[in-house]
Amino acid sequence: MKKNVKKFITGVFYFFTLSFLFLIFSVSLLFIYFAKDLPRPETFMDRPIIEPTRIYDRTGNYVLYTIYGEERRDTISLSNVSDNFIKALLVAEDYNFYNHFGIDIKGIIRSALANIKRGRTVAGGSTISQQLIRSTFLTTEKTFMRKTREMILTFELERRYSKDEILEFYLNQVPFGQNTYGVEAASITYFNKEAKDLSLAESAALVSLLPSPSFLSPFGNNADELIRKKDVLLNRMEELDVITTSELEEAKEEVLIFSKFSNYLYAPHFVMYVKSYLENKYGEDFLMEKGLKVYTTIDFDMQKNA
Repeated sequence: MKKNVKKFITGVFYFFTLSFLFLIFSVSLLFIYFAKDLPRPETFMDRPIIEPTRIYDRTGNYVLYTIYGEERRDTISLSNVSDNFIKALLVAEDYNFYNHFGIDIKGIIRSALANIKRGRTVAGGSTISQQLIRSTFLTTEKTFMRKTREMILTFELERRYSKDEILEFYLNQVPFGQNTYGVEAASITYFNKEAKDLSLAESAALVSLLPSPSFLSPFGNNADELIRKKDVLLNRMEELDVITTSELEEAKEEVLIFSKFSNYLYAPHFVMYVKSYLENKYGEDFLMEKGLKVYTTIDFDMQKNA
């Protein structure tokens, strides 16, 4: 009897061991099959990024004019983004960003439960890394093949880059509406200030734009909904102890002043001469996409005094 029990236990052990090995082998084959034709995440470093040309005065302290194309984008480093914005973004989009390996299992389960509770899709489980991969290399179609490719590329992205690098990629690419891409251009477009100077309330408002920039535009008919979502996000930040109660109250009391993007033109006759010279030398498309920094001979402080 004991011998039969021992054989049974041994058989069960071998069965589960072989099943586990078969599962690993199958997943590996699936990984290789889907990965062989995928773009490599290192192309983030090689991709041409569209940036505007800026015309400065001789000191470099004044931007006299900015030459944009269809996209307004200003690439900046993570260190030049307000901590307020980073905190708001992580709470809204990927609270466990610095702790997961690209796929947030807890986040997926939490989102699934929220969707079941509401009876409709109210939350997604995609991490910032997944969103970055999807917007760069893949489509938004909801198929098994696309989702598998997304997961594989996400693992590769996390393996090759640090969390800060991934977050910086994301912040310089994510769309905010108004043909604006990246947090720096969004900050200038909506608040006429650099991203490093964003307040907590301004940061929460910009992050709240991300799910639907056109619908929630502060210049459209749903500005009140944007403010409501901003307050919901601030409450969530306080619940998670990301901000204090006093910071929450101060941010809610702040009156947001949205300023539509205005491409200021200083010393117009001089700047238009420079612009014409550059267009003749490099071409209009080149100026709108290659991110030139043009330092001119004019001293703008002296020009104003004159």
